[in-house]
Amino acid sequence: MSNLLYEVILYPIIYIWPAYVANGAPVLFGKGKRMPLDLNKKVGGKPIFGKHKTVRGLIGGLLSGFIMAGVESLFLPYMLYVGIALTIGAHIGDLLGSFIKRRMNHKEGARLFVIDQYLFLIAALAVAFPLGYLPNIYGIVFLFILTGILHPLTNFLAHRLGIKNVPW
Repeated sequence: MSNLLYEVILYPIIYIWPAYVANGAPVLFGKGKRMPLDLNKKVGGKPIFGKHKTVRGLIGGLLSGFIMAGVESLFLPYMLYVGIALTIGAHIGDLLGSFIKRRMNHKEGARLFVIDQYLFLIAALAVAFPLGYLPNIYGIVFLFILTGILHPLTNFLAHRLGIKNVPW
């Protein structure tokens, strides 16, 4: 029973933690004077990412994820490079989501269910996949369920605390 608990719940949480931290941190660092990551450039008359994706947010998110990868690597040495890959993947997924939403004429902060909740997770797993160490299929299913619960919950709490403008 304890091996099942580790393989399906505990290890997947440990594994994905750098991506979760990296995905959540930009909201803490992106405030203040904003330099949009896309420098207000447009593609096809539409913003590339929008004003909510900032240089400070990206740097803060990357550093936070990298630090978490470093902490985890004290216990699981391979998590240094896996955590770095997960962190980069999470940001690729988040930025890709913003890019897609701008192409679909969704305003910044507008909700788009699957893109907002899961694209960072899918991209993080895809970038880290070649490095190995992924959780088993049950652990990955658990991560999708957990993300489906935690993502809206943490966004709602961040909104209630005044950290985010919208509750999603």
